[in-house]
Amino acid sequence: MRAKLIFLSLLSFHLVSAQSPNIVVLNTGQKGAVISKHIYGHFAEHLGRCIYGGFYVGENGSPIPNTNGVRNDVVAALKNLQIPNLRWPGGCFADTYHWMDGIGPKDLRPTIVNRWWGGVTEDNSFGTHDFLNMCELLETEPYLSGNVGSGTVKEFADWMQYVNHDGVSPMAKLREENGRKTPWNVKYWGVGNEAWGCGGNMTAEYYANVYRQFATYMSGWSNEDGIWRIASGASDADYHWTETLMKNIPSNLVDAVALHHYSVINWSKKSSATGFTEEEYFTTMQRATQMEELIQKHVAIMDKYDPENKVALVVDEWGGWYDVEPGTNPGFLFQQNTIRDAMIAGVTLNIFNNHADRVKMANLAQTINVLQAVILTDEEKMILTPTYHVMEMYKVHQDATLIPVSVISGDYMSGDKKLAAVYASASVDKNGATHLSLVNIDASKEQEITVRVGGSKSYKSVDGRVLTSAKLQDHNTFDKPDAVKPVNFTGAKLSNGTLTVKLPAHSVAVLELK
Repeated sequence: MRAKLIFLSLLSFHLVSAQSPNIVVLNTGQKGAVISKHIYGHFAEHLGRCIYGGFYVGENGSPIPNTNGVRNDVVAALKNLQIPNLRWPGGCFADTYHWMDGIGPKDLRPTIVNRWWGGVTEDNSFGTHDFLNMCELLETEPYLSGNVGSGTVKEFADWMQYVNHDGVSPMAKLREENGRKTPWNVKYWGVGNEAWGCGGNMTAEYYANVYRQFATYMSGWSNEDGIWRIASGASDADYHWTETLMKNIPSNLVDAVALHHYSVINWSKKSSATGFTEEEYFTTMQRATQMEELIQKHVAIMDKYDPENKVALVVDEWGGWYDVEPGTNPGFLFQQNTIRDAMIAGVTLNIFNNHADRVKMANLAQTINVLQAVILTDEEKMILTPTYHVMEMYKVHQDATLIPVSVISGDYMSGDKKLAAVYASASVDKNGATHLSLVNIDASKEQEITVRVGGSKSYKSVDGRVLTSAKLQDHNTFDKPDAVKPVNFTGAKLSNGTLTVKLPAHSVAVLELK
């Protein structure tokens, strides 16, 4: 039976007082799915200063320490996160990108005008070899998003042969001429991006047929290469899109279907990344917690056509989206990262964990200097954001076994609107340690939580860390890079087998129970 996080209001239990306790039940007697490490994936698009000036500073004598043009400090920070995969080159950019423009001698590569993001001209100095070699530095798996919108089936198939074929072929020969003899063996392939929008403004029915055509030439009869063919999926609550793909694409041609959802207040007025009000914060959290409903409803459609659970759901774009920082290029999507973003990350990752039977991959948008980034750079300076710290705390869940949880939460009120205040997920790792992730999104109130253990499991010790700050708007800057960072958590107490947690307002905590 699918383990799901159950959000039950206090009203359902006739507990009407806002001061009533919150209850989290760890159902240790139930066996959950393995939480794929790939849920903790990242996204690097040719957008603003994500690639150029973020990951890549070039190979022409940059004073910033680097390996083949890739910043060493960025590599170290992302390796510490244990990022499992990295999606590239887009995003909207993917369906305008022609991979052959980014191989061969760099001084001979043609330029490209990035029409989607700022209209800047790029020199294609960061291409296939640069990205895939960087993934080896990062010890992460590449996730390549192929050009369907303006590309051809042959172009896509040739790219796959170029990076994966181990033997004699025209593309393998070209790869070797460009300095790489052995293939990279890329497993994850996106068949276009946002085909309903910047990927071609297609209807679901049209894209399903286009997808079938491209997927046919991606592997052999039985996908003996073991690649993942990931269909461009729905935006938010477009359930018709998922229904059409699941109904019209043969199961032997698809390994995953994508979903995109951003926690955006209003597309025409997104609000400041740092100067937001509590009302705007509440709306952002409404959008973030909507991920639960979206996954439930898309998965219900997938269950109807794929009851054996062979096709994964991949949420390969998620995160907060606000107005850009004043004085920056509006096409570069550079925004600061506050405690609000930590709340988005904690809640969303808990939701993904609790749906680990179907959600097998996700990609935060984006890694550096764009949207809900985990890293910000300014020339030689680099800082880690609150979102980085949440993902670092949560890495204990990677490839651990889900412990199903039930949550009874008090309300976080904003006027006459309310949300559950407490969100949770839990897992047990290969060494037998239990990790419990707790989030309190309430802007001003501490939440006291009683954690009960169902089943025969018992614990003797608890330890952990917490991420919070005085204000929701607090963030790290290049002058104060450690203003927001995790600290040891002393608000959890074990007594007679019951764990009591006093979770501060707007905080994320990860506890280890043994």
